[in-house]
Amino acid sequence: MRVGDKGAAVADLQQRLATVGLPCPPDTDGLFGAGTAAAVEAFQHRRGLRVDGICGQQTWGALVEAGLRLGDRFLYLHAPMFRGDDVADLQQRLSALGFDTGRVDGIFGGLTSSALADFQRNLSLPVDGILGAATLRELKRVMPRHPEPELVSSVRDRERLRQAPRTLLGRRLAVGEEGGLDVLVTAVRRQLAAAGAEVVPLLHPDGSLQAAAANAAQVEAYVGLRLDPDQTRCSASYYAGYSYESAGGRRLAELLQSLAAAALEIPADGVEGMSLPVLRETRMPAVICEVGPPAVVVSRVMPLARAIVEALTIWAVTPVD
Repeated sequence: MRVGDKGAAVADLQQRLATVGLPCPPDTDGLFGAGTAAAVEAFQHRRGLRVDGICGQQTWGALVEAGLRLGDRFLYLHAPMFRGDDVADLQQRLSALGFDTGRVDGIFGGLTSSALADFQRNLSLPVDGILGAATLRELKRVMPRHPEPELVSSVRDRERLRQAPRTLLGRRLAVGEEGGLDVLVTAVRRQLAAAGAEVVPLLHPDGSLQAAAANAAQVEAYVGLRLDPDQTRCSASYYAGYSYESAGGRRLAELLQSLAAAALEIPADGVEGMSLPVLRETRMPAVICEVGPPAVVVSRVMPLARAIVEALTIWAVTPVD
């Protein structure tokens, strides 16, 4: 849905935006005008999505998730996995109590199920991995010891990074792209292989499919490359959402955008925490590096490939604080 659209679907969109605190005046119900576009843009920015004022599949899915509150439904391991702000709330509460759900991403996966079962076991509840009424009551009753506890998921993320080998030798890495940068991926793959790393190339426009492939390959880090044909830019993003951010992803994003910008001889456009599918759904530090315009990238492919490998090398050698 975009500016100019009309009908019941637009009215539903406007109602959902209002529910999350983003009303659409002066637009009338069912008319997608400037007010609705501004509200969509504000929501996209809030949720770490690409900001274009258009309600596509990702924005709609995020908006549906944003309307879910803990207790609205039973939560358990299910295919497809439950997603939503209620799941993120559950993950934050469990992690604050010391039960490791993995990253707080609003996706009810195996780690969240195990953490919920551990919580039930500790409180002598029936251990079924299901968030029902009794488990929810206990979850809301039990409070962490500190008013602002550090999430155990964040602590364990950093610890895994500290314990990882301080070299690329033998490390399993994924390099992906959405289209137009296969030559760059090939150059990066060759240089990483020369450094002793095992590289999994992921060439597909769908970020969710890339994330699933990276998870299945059990890689230790993911670098996504995206061509921006309309901008002279070099930026990088990493996963951040629901008051959680990937420490390893942020460190890699900072290195990548700095070194890649220097290699392309263009200004660095900054680093941002986002919740794009490939960042949210991967289970390892992941970044997306956006570069453009095409003419500059094509002319500087080899320096850019060396910069990406250098960023990964420094990232591997330097522990996260």
